[in-house]
Amino acid sequence: MNKEELKKIDPEIYELISLERKRREDSLEMIPSENHTSPAVLESLNSILNDKYAEGYPGKRYYGGNEYIDKVELLCQKRVKDIFKVPHVNVQPYSGSPANHAVYMALLNPGDKNLGMRLPDGGHLTHGWKVSFSGIYYNSLFYGVKESDHRIDYDEVEEIAKKEKPKLIWVGASAYPRDIDFKKFGEIAKKTGAYLCADIAHIAGLIIAKAHSNPVPYVDIITTTTHKTLRGPRGGLIMVTENGLKKDPDLAKKIDKAVFPGLQGGPHEHQIAGIAVCLKEAKEESFKIYGKKVVENAKVLAKELKEKGFNLITGGTDNHLILIDLQNKNISGKEAEDLLEKAGITVNKNSIPFDPASPFNPSGIRMGTPAITTRGMEKEEMKKIASFIERAIEGEDPKKIKEEVKKLCLDFPIP
Repeated sequence: MNKEELKKIDPEIYELISLERKRREDSLEMIPSENHTSPAVLESLNSILNDKYAEGYPGKRYYGGNEYIDKVELLCQKRVKDIFKVPHVNVQPYSGSPANHAVYMALLNPGDKNLGMRLPDGGHLTHGWKVSFSGIYYNSLFYGVKESDHRIDYDEVEEIAKKEKPKLIWVGASAYPRDIDFKKFGEIAKKTGAYLCADIAHIAGLIIAKAHSNPVPYVDIITTTTHKTLRGPRGGLIMVTENGLKKDPDLAKKIDKAVFPGLQGGPHEHQIAGIAVCLKEAKEESFKIYGKKVVENAKVLAKELKEKGFNLITGGTDNHLILIDLQNKNISGKEAEDLLEKAGITVNKNSIPFDPASPFNPSGIRMGTPAITTRGMEKEEMKKIASFIERAIEGEDPKKIKEEVKKLCLDFPIP
């Protein structure tokens, strides 16, 4: 269905989509888990593949008519294996949280011990937090960051793992601005006999671009979303490494069985096609350049903000995101999020380590550079953006700043 047909059939939805497109064109999307997908990815999502049921796996479906669907899914699998250098992948998870859920179902029984990073310290809900299924059905333990520098306390990870002997350890984060020592986590898991799963949802694209350390040699399982820095559609992947298959020869079968029929029915094959397209794009040299520029831009932005008196968690960044403690600016994270949105800059309120405030109105904001780097912005633009942020937080009229943001955006159209 093209846009003119949508406009004719449902003008209200057409108008809302148009307004959202205009909002993005005129503002800076700086939530680190968001990006701008390519027209090719969007075209695959908007395809006839949306209509097909394909319960099961290639060569073993519960519906007929899947000759070409099988080829799409197999091609997507091949591209994941080639780019990440893994022997097995399941490309059917609907997103990152379902992918993580499948890992639990494959490896743990209700009540089994699970060790993950505390949510307020930068972890993810599905790594065991109490309001998530992962904290409700499993005996979840937590490691965190040091109060002195807000970096992962690897000694604490090892101490807890040795004492509690969790069956599964998670490594990965949603609000941690530093490179992660996957090798150290691998050593801890080996000493304690735990499965080790790396959730690389935020950094998958950076890993492909060699702009972040790679977990593949050190972990058993890898989960990821396919948007964020990978710049694809909203989807999920579960990879099993050589290390994982050596530990458990049936691990790949357990993962596949957990995804289907354990948790899901028919896979979204239009989504899987979009993942295949984004992986083809990620093989290009231009993507590797992009991934490195995401990190370079984040470092420049962090430096500029720090010089303007902003208190950065860990003092800076090694990846695509920046976490800011706003307590010295006498403004809450929610107030800052609302204020910056009025200025045409989209960030999200976020808890900081050892936050004295409520998660509903935390002391921090989280921002990142994936989407603005996709638009082609570089170091000089980061300096301008840091100035916009400072001026807004210091009380300048956000409407005035928004006009300047809009002018900047005109030079950098979204795909």
